Amino acid sequence: MTVTIEKTPSANATEKDAAGEELAAPANSRSTLWTVRVVSIVCVLIAWEIVGRRINPLFMSYPTAIARASVAMIADGELLKALSTSLRTLLVGFLTASVIGIIMGLLIGRYRTVDAATDWLVTALYATPLIAVIPLVILWFGLGDKAKFFIVTMLAVFPVLINTAAGVRNVPSQLIDVGAAFAANERQVFLKIIFPAVLPYLMTGLRLGVGRAIIAMVAAEFFTAINGLGALIVKYGNQYDTASMFVPILVLMLLGVTLSVVLRRVEEMFAPWRSLDE
Repeated sequence: MTVTIEKTPSANATEKDAAGEELAAPANSRSTLWTVRVVSIVCVLIAWEIVGRRINPLFMSYPTAIARASVAMIADGELLKALSTSLRTLLVGFLTASVIGIIMGLLIGRYRTVDAATDWLVTALYATPLIAVIPLVILWFGLGDKAKFFIVTMLAVFPVLINTAAGVRNVPSQLIDVGAAFAANERQVFLKIIFPAVLPYLMTGLRLGVGRAIIAMVAAEFFTAINGLGALIVKYGNQYDTASMFVPILVLMLLGVTLSVVLRRVEEMFAPWRSLDE
């Protein structure tokens, strides 16, 4: 008499299969989302091309005409020169705003006396439309780079400052109490408890600050020394060359998207738990 022994899958094998399915699901979801994004972009470009060709070129252009204009502007070096000028203004202003915003946000969020002394000023400056004070900035700094750096810094600093301060206020008091129980000094509390907890808020502030910095950069290039990508927009707008005017506008859009993606990757590097939560 022959006895047949059937092998049943072990619990470990079942758990491994389930884990593999859980890991595969996010990957499939990401690929699906990227496919949707690509299809959406292609559909928008095709619709823009069709509609744009039926509109007077004085009022609207279309992707192929913009592409030809961009090739011509790159070939004569005009676009790259303007981009380098704008990038220098953007990076100097944004880095200055980031340093000021992070330091002040940590202090305001941590110490109530600092908060009480500065909250009215932060609220007032944040609510003030920057365009209204550009003539005053020109009187202070003239039409050169200093005025542009100041304008970019002033507009970009507040999202970083406000989000950092909000992050400090939202640090659980239990964590601070644990640090105090282990005789941690203020420096250790900042570096090992508060700063890691604040990182998600800080990176959100930086991403918001990038967008405002680009807006401030273009506004500064419109009203102060007319150079950079803002100068190209003014130049080709005055010439009614809509296709060429769209080139720096699209470059600004791509610049904002690129910097936001870079900051998100930096956040995933220093705060990997955020990507797991999302």
